[in-house]
Amino acid sequence: MVDERPPKLRLGVLLSGGGRTLVNICDEIEAGRLDAEVAVVIASRQCKGIERAEARGLDVRLVPYKQIADVETYSGRIAEILDAAGVQLVLQAGFLSLWHIPPQYEGRVMNIHPALLPKFGGHGMYGHHVHEAVLAAGEAESGCTVHFVTNEYDAGPIILQRKAPVEPGDTPETLAERVFEQECIAYPEAIRLFAAGKLTIEGNCVHVRP
Repeated sequence: MVDERPPKLRLGVLLSGGGRTLVNICDEIEAGRLDAEVAVVIASRQCKGIERAEARGLDVRLVPYKQIADVETYSGRIAEILDAAGVQLVLQAGFLSLWHIPPQYEGRVMNIHPALLPKFGGHGMYGHHVHEAVLAAGEAESGCTVHFVTNEYDAGPIILQRKAPVEPGDTPETLAERVFEQECIAYPEAIRLFAAGKLTIEGNCVHVRP
């Protein structure tokens, strides 16, 4: 009997840190809630994420950002690896190195940001810096944003957002954990929408079809 099921969406994951977002995606796949497969993982430096990816039996490539002369060469190397792996959707998962999105991946690279963009985004706004800024501003809520990536920091079309309250006595660490809980829901949902062909980009807006 011929298997008529559509092929799984092939993901490429870019990371620079602990790899918790990658683990969440893998957990969703293994639980049957996400019809996809991680084709390749690219790390920009030695990090815990490499260990976690290897523990899952994934194909991991280290492309050290600081050892490559310029952004274009670095970007080309990443694109070569993604192309060779047949990646259909690229996920940035705490990826801190600048790369320029080549034409073949326009509208096919997502990122998750630990704040409600356009607030608390841009160059230097990552990790604990974001949560520190949210608390310093006295915000009543924070959250996360999944967006398509362009060649401008955190400025790509927004796919979806999920909110998390800022509670009295919060530290950057406690707020980060509450936001991460929402990230674990938001990123898989955005991937499912992409896989189902429900996302259309018009200008800097994303339309989600029912």
